[in-house]
Amino acid sequence: MLRILHLPKWYPHRYDDQDGDFVARHVATIAAQPGLVSAVVFATVAQGPLARLVVQEVDLNGPAPTWRYYYRARLTGFGPLDRLLKLLLWLGCALHGVRAVRRHWQGQLPSLVHVHVLLRTGLLALLLRELWRLPYVVTEHWTIYLPERRALLPGWRRWLTGMVVRRAAALHTVSRALAEALAALGARAPRTAVIANVVDLTLFRPGPLAEVRPTTLLHVSAFHDSVKNLSGVLRVVAILRPAWPGLRLRVAGYGPDEAQLHRYAADLGLLADGTVQWLGKLPHPTVAAEMRQATALVSFSRAETFGCVLLEARASGRPVVATCVGGVPELFEPAQAFGLLVPPDDEAALAAALTTVLAAPTAFAPDQLRANAAARCGAAAVGAAFGRLYEQVKLVE
Repeated sequence: MLRILHLPKWYPHRYDDQDGDFVARHVATIAAQPGLVSAVVFATVAQGPLARLVVQEVDLNGPAPTWRYYYRARLTGFGPLDRLLKLLLWLGCALHGVRAVRRHWQGQLPSLVHVHVLLRTGLLALLLRELWRLPYVVTEHWTIYLPERRALLPGWRRWLTGMVVRRAAALHTVSRALAEALAALGARAPRTAVIANVVDLTLFRPGPLAEVRPTTLLHVSAFHDSVKNLSGVLRVVAILRPAWPGLRLRVAGYGPDEAQLHRYAADLGLLADGTVQWLGKLPHPTVAAEMRQATALVSFSRAETFGCVLLEARASGRPVVATCVGGVPELFEPAQAFGLLVPPDDEAALAAALTTVLAAPTAFAPDQLRANAAARCGAAAVGAAFGRLYEQVKLVE
């Protein structure tokens, strides 16, 4: 029996139940594997008032026992000091959670620590390695390590990332592109595994073709326009609208650029006649229903390590038009079998690809799309892959 302590940087919490939900799916999949016992410790700054400096929540009824901690965002009002104090608060909360997990496991240490997204989580895992000789595994999802965004990384963070990964027992990424990007920064572990994100195949499934809305595109993302480039999608839809009467773009999601993008869609004249329809933040079952009814999913990102929604659409039997960035091309091998890829920021290419899909919406067989998504991202395959990785780590250690 292996006891896995998960330390995520991103994880669903009281302020946002979808933040890091792809990490939560990994944890749930691992927790369901025979021979593995999991627990989660997660700490984050509060996004609202707290009655105390730190508030703890314990959930023993989910897929894995979880200790969540929230600490105040504003402590002294002096920015540099508050940043340092919040880092110390995070460390104190995380260590409190580790002790709580040990008590829950009747005094037993974890068999290994699994870090989900660097950096402070990895530094804590390194500390536990020195204290208790525990091996640790690093999972990374963050697009900031990709060449398209690497310039945003300060030198000290690159150095620390490389040190933490080199001392890990293994590095797991969700795409080869991300593993190669980390290696280019000197972040190489003794072993590297590429294991996909998890798609809920029960939720994301094909529906009757008669229910597919004609000339309807769906976009699902967090509204960080510098990365997701939803403004580019809006411009292309404005160009296509005269040639496609009744064209609709349904947009699901939320994020910091939401108000700005609403105004931009209005400026392009896309709201008055309902060409663009804003759906807001949707629960996963509603997203799945939208995918089943869309002609195609469109993504115009400038950086992606994986792109969960691309495979969720595929599991729903719907084709995708996306950009060939980061790990996305790996998901579309062989080419043109599951959708169409275009270069980032090439709005003419996006318009042409969308025209192709809108003109022949049945060119991609839903059963083939579904079968590929299940083979890549089904919980059984992903969970088994993590089980093999953990066994390799323990055999070497």
